[in-house]
Amino acid sequence: MKIGVLGTGGIVKSVTPTLKQIENMECYAIASRTMEKAKEAAEKYGYSKAYGSYEELVQDPQVELVYIATPHSRHYEDMKLCIKHKKPVLCEKAFTMNAAQAKEIKELANKEGVYVAEAIWTRYMPSRKLIQEVLDSGIIGNVSILTANLSYTISQNYRIVAPELAGGALLDVGVYGLNFAIMHFGKEIERIESSVQFTDTGVDGMESITLFYKDGKMAVLTHGIYGRSDRKGIFYGDKGYIVVENINNPQSISVFDQEDKLIKRIDVPAQISGYEYQFTECMDRITKNETESSSMPLDDSIYVMEVADSIRKQWGLTYPQEKE
Repeated sequence: MKIGVLGTGGIVKSVTPTLKQIENMECYAIASRTMEKAKEAAEKYGYSKAYGSYEELVQDPQVELVYIATPHSRHYEDMKLCIKHKKPVLCEKAFTMNAAQAKEIKELANKEGVYVAEAIWTRYMPSRKLIQEVLDSGIIGNVSILTANLSYTISQNYRIVAPELAGGALLDVGVYGLNFAIMHFGKEIERIESSVQFTDTGVDGMESITLFYKDGKMAVLTHGIYGRSDRKGIFYGDKGYIVVENINNPQSISVFDQEDKLIKRIDVPAQISGYEYQFTECMDRITKNETESSSMPLDDSIYVMEVADSIRKQWGLTYPQEKE
């Protein structure tokens, strides 16, 4: 399957080495908004073709899957461009800026019969099933709370703090916390409470979010852009607790009893990087003429954006494009 990439940002540097190791997948083309940048990226990362516009790439009949690696603020228009040209899409997180855009993308994709999925890699990883199996085993009894955090030192990156690029912690790292909670506690959220510290540019720099579930469970999430956190996800039960190392790319699952004794540990199987699973699922589904991901259905992408919208509404945070 020949991959075409829209955008030349940092994620391309991370993902491309993995793409090259996936059987039956080819790093075919990459596009930027200038030919100079596109050629530079093609040479640097090893893509066969370079395009000086996104339109040219999606018009190439050889491209079989488009991976969108542009800023959040562009995802909506870039996906629409791909759908218009009948190109299957794997779009980086956050899927869109808001739920309204996500719903429109689903409608367009369904209308045109085009595969569209969100590239939130933790949804596709084997670790997701492993974590759920440990929870479902009852080894820590009745689970009442999960806590999860994800913070990196990334405030120096303009994209992260730029309102016009839909910057802020929520859409960049917070979507991992939200997805972690939704994957393992579900979507029956009764109410949400949150607090935020804004950056000088007016986007969220740090936040604490508590999801209260209808069944009494609670998920407490913290995200930030100023310092590296331990990135742990922890489930609390009446017989012990489970610690997931790194909710952004789980490495291990450790189970402790009420005396803090380690009673079980599961190491996540070796992988290329973790990016491979979303691409291999795309390849499999597209080959079978499917139009949605089984790991990240479009309704789930919409739901995550609805939750993010409600949190931003509490904060009074809107992006410039939403005011127009």
